Amino acid sequence: MPIQIVIIQPGVNKLIATLDLPAKRLSSIPASVTMRNDTVVFYAARADCRFACVPSADGKELRGTWVQPGLRVPLILRRFVEGAAPVLANGQAGTAKVTTYHIEAVTLTSQPGNVPLAGTLSIPDGPGPFPAAVLLSDMGSQDRDERQGNYRLFADIASTLARQGIAVLRLDDRGVGQSGGGGSLITTAGLVKDAEAGLSFLRLRPSIDPARTGLIGHGEGGNVALLAAAQPVPPSFVVALAASGLPGAELLANQAEPVANPADTAQVGAARRQAWADVLSKAAKLRASGSNAAQVETYVAQQRQKIKAGERKQVEGTLKFRRTMLGIVQQTPSDDQAQAIVVNMLRQRYPGQDPALARSRAEQLITPWYRYYLKFDPQLGLADVQCPVLLLNGTDDAEVNAAANLSALEKGLKGNKRVTARRLPGINHWFQTPAAERLAAADGTVDPVVAPVLLDTVRDWVLKVGDL
Repeated sequence: MPIQIVIIQPGVNKLIATLDLPAKRLSSIPASVTMRNDTVVFYAARADCRFACVPSADGKELRGTWVQPGLRVPLILRRFVEGAAPVLANGQAGTAKVTTYHIEAVTLTSQPGNVPLAGTLSIPDGPGPFPAAVLLSDMGSQDRDERQGNYRLFADIASTLARQGIAVLRLDDRGVGQSGGGGSLITTAGLVKDAEAGLSFLRLRPSIDPARTGLIGHGEGGNVALLAAAQPVPPSFVVALAASGLPGAELLANQAEPVANPADTAQVGAARRQAWADVLSKAAKLRASGSNAAQVETYVAQQRQKIKAGERKQVEGTLKFRRTMLGIVQQTPSDDQAQAIVVNMLRQRYPGQDPALARSRAEQLITPWYRYYLKFDPQLGLADVQCPVLLLNGTDDAEVNAAANLSALEKGLKGNKRVTARRLPGINHWFQTPAAERLAAADGTVDPVVAPVLLDTVRDWVLKVGDL
């Protein structure tokens, strides 16, 4: 599709642009121009599209990623000379190597128990054979898109990879959507069977290359993918997104306790804001009473450290409480007894909490999945993983600390010479573009979007995996 951007400089330090999409009969669409360090971002609200790019050294090209609903592709624009034929950066006239794709509703069966798993296969158009991947979701019951509100991590991964010639299978978890079974009844080790069922399904498709069929797992799904890679018939490759390298009990203890209601959360935030407002108010009084700037700055710095120390103490207290609670679950074989103790602990810790919420949380902690994960050691089996592995963790992940977990996984996989590990700066557990880099829609809202660095890294690595 031909794309033309006209950039105009009407004044000092001011740029405006217009966008032309002849194939869609759209011309002179206003587009904002935002400069972020060496990156230029064009956004046209009317066409709902964005082009984030970096100018070449000679200023003759803009290289980046074009994004619009259902499409995210690499794009290179060359400075246009009137009367010349449009060409790509390699000097060849034509279009970028991006394909169309179609989707199929599929159902497969996982063992034991003949559990039906329903999902969507996104497959490039053409004869193939194509490389392919099965997406494996994070802990908890997830649908095939791994939907979180308006954010759909797996749907975006599937769309992006399929347009680049990689088939993708994503499934509803057990007990979700159109899939059978129950998620709380299956363990992390048991989920390996579902991953293997997905691999077998893809490998039997005539348009799929069975020698380039792997697993892409998010969170717990990354650990499931690594467990599958240690089996006698492993995947061709593994991409682990925010997988855990630490013992399950430690990971669960460090996650936020899902017990506080919105009112409690709002109260904590209000108290924090009030404490800081009191500090600023006292600082203003010190200035008014004759204190010099150095004295005021010293006071503010001391109070800031005091507030931070209080927050650290609160976090440490919560961590100690969670470790104690989870330890009791581990040490108490009786579900009824463990549940009663946990309910009592939660009521004492959160006296204003709805009793039904405490009971629901206690019931969750004694499910087969939870009991297994408390004993789960992600290091087991890593020495047997010999297929190519890509490990990706975000530095802003509050659920799976990148430094600790990625280092542990690298250590466990040290015998595998085909492991690539990357820490993605500013990226959270859901691999979203940092809030400061998102563009607002026409109505001012800012929806989370998948970080392009994740999509580009996974795409490029999977396409070259046969050479590793």
